[in-house]
Amino acid sequence: MKETIKYALLDSLGTTAYIALIASFMYFVEKGSFGAGKTVFVPIAMLMLFVFSAAFTGTLVFGRPIVWYLNGRKQEALSLLFYTLGIFLAITIIVFLLLILLIV
Repeated sequence: MKETIKYALLDSLGTTAYIALIASFMYFVEKGSFGAGKTVFVPIAMLMLFVFSAAFTGTLVFGRPIVWYLNGRKQEALSLLFYTLGIFLAITIIVFLLLILLIV
């Protein structure tokens, strides 16, 4: 059980860190001149980043549970998935609460 929670926490924090990194990149790029020129490469780059992000975060959240499930550790795999999603939901709620506090 302890191993499952450790991996759930690491996967949730890894996903959070990746999202923060990409959001920061997009925020600071918007402040600069990136995208000032009208070119087809901006939407192409954004869609490529979207697809990569979906694959990367999907791997962080679902990768280990799938491997564990296929290796016969079905109960642990489901526990890991639910712990990961629960921890990530808690982090998401905290971020929204911070957002509300900063806006008010």
